[in-house]
Amino acid sequence: MGANKYIRAAFQKEWKGTADSNYDYASIMRQRGLEYRNSGDAVVKIEHPTNLPSARSVGYKAKQGIFVARVRVRKGTGTHHRPKNKRRPKRQGQAKLSRKISTQAMAEQKASKKFENAEALGSYKIAEDGKWHYFEVVLADRTASTIVNDKNLKWLQFHKGRAERGKTFIGRVNKENNKKNMRKHRAKIALDHKYTHN
Repeated sequence: MGANKYIRAAFQKEWKGTADSNYDYASIMRQRGLEYRNSGDAVVKIEHPTNLPSARSVGYKAKQGIFVARVRVRKGTGTHHRPKNKRRPKRQGQAKLSRKISTQAMAEQKASKKFENAEALGSYKIAEDGKWHYFEVVLADRTASTIVNDKNLKWLQFHKGRAERGKTFIGRVNKENNKKNMRKHRAKIALDHKYTHN
């Protein structure tokens, strides 16, 4: 079994919280979450990916111009109803709610906003606690000479704002889900209209 398989197996045990004679994997995940929570900033550039196989699967390469950022995103749903009265507009609780977008896509957009000269290639989840999701986002500096001269990555210099436009894998999944939900919603409206006017 290669190194990637060992790393994947270790991460699976950490997510499941299993324990064997060598390690208590649940405590490793808990300790990692504590470190991430105490790090301070929501978006942090890191030297090496935590989960190397997952990073490689979304486009990471150990070359200049490609780097990884750890991003913290709040837990909870965005389906909060707007209060009807007794609130100032700034206290309506609507300003920071993101609709029709997953927390992973939020993480990619946060990283893209923090590093304006870089484009998000992909992301993967590494940890969570009671309050936050933690993702690692693989980014490529579209202005770096190593990226411009790479025949497989030079197209990035002409594709600005991939995360914001839903061009990453998670962004495309969000778009498809939104289209399906909209088709269902329109079909329901048409059916209700048919029965109410007959």
